Amino acid sequence: MWPSISIIVPVLNEEAEIAGLLEHLMALRPHEVIIADGGSTDATLSRASRARVVEGASGRGPQLNAGAAAACGDVLLFLHADVRLAPTALKEIQRAMLEYGVAGGNLDIIYLGGWEAGLFTRINRLRRRFHVFYGDSGIFCRREVFERLGGYRDWPLLEDYEFARRLSRAGRLALLESPIQVSARRWQRGGLFTTLWSWFWIQALYLAGVSPHKLASMYRHVR
Repeated sequence: MWPSISIIVPVLNEEAEIAGLLEHLMALRPHEVIIADGGSTDATLSRASRARVVEGASGRGPQLNAGAAAACGDVLLFLHADVRLAPTALKEIQRAMLEYGVAGGNLDIIYLGGWEAGLFTRINRLRRRFHVFYGDSGIFCRREVFERLGGYRDWPLLEDYEFARRLSRAGRLALLESPIQVSARRWQRGGLFTTLWSWFWIQALYLAGVSPHKLASMYRHVR
């Protein structure tokens, strides 16, 4: 029997993206789509009426956990609002989760845009070989594994990286070749080298022991 998939999307003021995302996801026919809102003040909630909406404390960690707590699927798939999946993505995830010992995994990011997109895509594929990945890659896992790991940390930043590290120790990872397209808005608005530099320093400082709550003040969220 194919495992059911609950898609969880944390949002905050994503009125420009949410309607298009939901139209795309509904066509893939998941078990359910849950929008975990962190206090949007724009039209995000009114445009998310096709999905189930849960509201809670702002912060990606708390929002992801709130969405997971409300989900009822066998597999939890966490997505950002500016992504698009391949038509076969959900079936490939289901097939991977039928394999014994697979705790979860992610998808192969293809960043959209010009030469910058190609650079980001290559960087992601290199670090992915070492089980380094983030929330924009479409992290998925078994519900029971998520619960056993205690979900995401209550952090405003790097909660996805830290969860991926714990997930990689919980069982085998299914690093699928199915593409997940991610928009270029991050470096188009923030600047390519500024974005790369901030990622490098935030990662380095975290590994050096700096709190993610302090690091969040250094990170520019782009919507």
